[in-house]
Amino acid sequence: MPHTIDLKAAPFNLDDQAIAWVRQTLGRLSTREKIGQLFTLASRSNRLLDQRELLGFAPGGIFRPVRGSLEDIWRANRFLADNSELPLLISGDIEGGGASYLHCTPLPNPLGLAAADDPHLSARVLEVMAGEARALGYNWSFTPLLDINARFRSAIVGTRSYGSEQRRILEQARLHVDILQRHGIATAAKHWPGEGFDDRDQHLVGTVNPLSWEDWQATFGTLYQALIDGGVLSVMSAHIALPAYIRRHLPDAGREAFQPASVSALLNRRLLREELGFNGLIVSDATGMAGLTSWHSRAELVPAVIESGCDVFLFTQENPSIDFDLMYRGLREGRLSEERLEQAVARILALKAHLGLHRDPRPPIALDELRHVLQSAPHRAVAEEAAAASITLVKDRQRLLPISLEKHRRIVLASEGVIGHPTQLRPDLRIAELLAERGFEVSHYDPQDPPSRDSSDLLIYVLAEESSTARAHIYLNWQRIHGGNIRDSLRRHWHDLPTLVISLGQPYYLYDAPLIPTYINAYSAIEPVQRALIAKLLGEQAFTAGDPVDSFCGREEARY
Repeated sequence: MPHTIDLKAAPFNLDDQAIAWVRQTLGRLSTREKIGQLFTLASRSNRLLDQRELLGFAPGGIFRPVRGSLEDIWRANRFLADNSELPLLISGDIEGGGASYLHCTPLPNPLGLAAADDPHLSARVLEVMAGEARALGYNWSFTPLLDINARFRSAIVGTRSYGSEQRRILEQARLHVDILQRHGIATAAKHWPGEGFDDRDQHLVGTVNPLSWEDWQATFGTLYQALIDGGVLSVMSAHIALPAYIRRHLPDAGREAFQPASVSALLNRRLLREELGFNGLIVSDATGMAGLTSWHSRAELVPAVIESGCDVFLFTQENPSIDFDLMYRGLREGRLSEERLEQAVARILALKAHLGLHRDPRPPIALDELRHVLQSAPHRAVAEEAAAASITLVKDRQRLLPISLEKHRRIVLASEGVIGHPTQLRPDLRIAELLAERGFEVSHYDPQDPPSRDSSDLLIYVLAEESSTARAHIYLNWQRIHGGNIRDSLRRHWHDLPTLVISLGQPYYLYDAPLIPTYINAYSAIEPVQRALIAKLLGEQAFTAGDPVDSFCGREEARY
């Protein structure tokens, strides 16, 4: 057993029996089997043949974003748990909103919970989220985000964060860690060493945390230290540079000052392990991201991820055997040391033992029982309450709200529908239908016959795009929403017709249209949010949520 790991200490807290299992298992694994444990592979279908192929690599874990029928999802998860020689870490991004899992109760995303700013309500949401995920067989979540929502142009932080206020971020993240881990789901604080001050997306480019060392200590250093002290089991090391820290140790670092954390021994082994005292598991962010692949060749990067301090290599190229071979070659050529390989596998096994997987792999519960757990009536009630608490009225300069049939019967709706990454949950946009159920006459924006006072009583824009992978920037595209040509993109109707803009996603559209008179942020398009929104528009519910970010984007004119 590598002497640098204390398996009895936090966060593993293993007893003698569990430690013996880790030692015995580590001792009997071949080199190839140890390398297999380093990998968490992505399962992209529910076909059992595909699951069998993944198990052929004897990986340490499988990432399962669920799509398809509940029966197929359940069968695939059950197959993985029942047919792996060593217990598997079954992982996902369990965070709500657009990342809500199909067939599970749709719940507000992190920014919506931050807007509600109610720890007791967040705890109830997390109990539902964790209970349903555990019932599906998950035991590891790549959450919570500790990113600080400081740059409004960031398409990847946005609605996945707990906002820009450090107090809210820490309060919500602590709850997330405590409740998921109590349900037997390990959590992974991310994105180390801290995202949100660079408005680019590390899926597309290596990003940089530009804070001074003192400012980093006061912000991200404080946040990560608090979760480490609280027992978070893993940390995700991202493709983010922290030049202020690197230059403290290498004043003439040059290019190396911008080395991604995922391949930085200084950031992982020295800062996170030694200075912050983290004894748990470090997992890399997805290794196909351009923020990593643009740094070095694949042959250099694969062993460097583990040698630099990550214990888990997240995802591979299309054919996993390529990265497996590169890892083995790195070990043979001395770019990955035997010591680091042993340390990494020991921590992976320790996490499995902490979760009790060495005694019971804990597959999904029986399918009939699972059907009763997912989206149960009590769970839906929590979702509705949380959705109602999460909607922010940012401004109403025209005193439009509440709307009524007497004043606003004829409504024109302008929208592109729900926009999302293929892996995201994309609910149907039902605003028009829900308004029609209340007696309003709803038509859709026609650039050939634009709305006017003579034909309409109210114009509602509905924008629905949560934080999204590889989007670069999210913005209000007037050309698309007004019909596709440049002339139509120049129109602004709010001086002639009452106008309301609703965002069911990114909260920063006032940057593109600061003089919109009435603006609402609802953060997610899940159905409970859409229903609560209608009740608030009609004055049946009050707007109680605060603003977890600067929705005015630093623009004074946006307040008017």
